[in-house]
Order: sequence, then C-alpha cells, then structure tokens
Amino acid sequence: MNLNLTGNHLPITNAIREYIVVKLGRVTRHFDHVIDVNVVLCVDKLQQIVEANVHVRGKEIHAEAAEADMYAAIDALADKLDRQVLKYKEKQSVHRHDGAAIKREVAADEARPTTLPPVPRAVQN
Repeated sequence: MNLNLTGNHLPITNAIREYIVVKLGRVTRHFDHVIDVNVVLCVDKLQQIVEANVHVRGKEIHAEAAEADMYAAIDALADKLDRQVLKYKEKQSVHRHDGAAIKREVAADEARPTTLPPVPRAVQN
C-alpha cells in the first residue's frame, strides 16, 4: 500500500504520520487489495479536516471527517473508510460468487446430452 500524506496549512509531524499509519492499518487488515491511499490534512480556523482517497481495483473510495481535534478526525476517518471498504469487499464477493454459479450452471447445461431416451411403443394385441 502506498501512502501519500499532504498537509494544507499544517506541518505533518512524525507522531501524526505514525498515528495515520496505525489507523489505516485496520483498513488493509480487512481488505488487502488496496493499491494506494492519499490523505490530506487541513486546518480551517477551528476545524481539523482529514480527507482520504483509497484506490482499490476498479473503484476510488473517498471519505472525509472534520473534528475539533486532529486525532479525533483521524479516528472518524478510519471508521468511515473501514465501513466503506468492508461494504465494497462484500459486494465484490457477492458478485463474484453469483457470476461463478451462473457460469457453472450454463456449462453444466451445455455438457448434458440433448438426445432424448426412446419412447416406449404401445403393445397391440
């Protein structure tokens, strides 16, 4: 997983970087096909805003959190991302299994012989 951190009007300290890595580790623990994550930290007067874009195969997941404390905003962002990634993972597994079942049924139908058994004739006395 590639992690890009950007700070708008905010220097990114080692403590904040470590905290983000630990919190986003939960996302990668639930879904390991994360390609990269872009996190933007921003200070707007009294609001601490954290935005993240998670790039997974075929989708870009976006989440944003704003709190009075930066660490609380990071916690809220990690929770939102975790829910969205789990929802995406569930959708992928449902679609994959449904499609595989349909393909197996079609393949089984094609493999069955199309000839019908002979029809018994009525016996005449």
